[in-house]
Amino acid sequence: MGLWSFVKGAGKSLFGGGDESASADTLNKEVADLGIDTSGLDIKVEGEKVTVKGGENLSAEDREKVILAVGNVEGVAEVEADLDGEPTFHTVEKGDTLWAIAEKTLGNGARYKEIFEANKPMLKDPDLIYPGQKLRIPG
Repeated sequence: MGLWSFVKGAGKSLFGGGDESASADTLNKEVADLGIDTSGLDIKVEGEKVTVKGGENLSAEDREKVILAVGNVEGVAEVEADLDGEPTFHTVEKGDTLWAIAEKTLGNGARYKEIFEANKPMLKDPDLIYPGQKLRIPG
């Protein structure tokens, strides 16, 4: 199992700004709302840590998207999951743009569209990224 760290205070708020923490049901709904098949997927929450198991029917790309979908939620600090291989994730820093991230990670800023496509449907607009958010970098 791999373990990925996330910025607990950053991320999508699913709870309307209260002190409520993520629940497995809420995170399952978030993943399903993104159009990822959650059948066979077991999401558990223990405090600030989310564990994702199962989902053998998911592609490697969808598994990575599940990790990011649950990790980029306010209140989640860690995600533990099984993956084949080591994915490349990038944590957005203040002032980052997809162009700058593509330049840094892929060697050419014009390849920012590849990063945008690799992070759909979590990203809806290439200009709407925020510090602390983790993004998939395509191989």
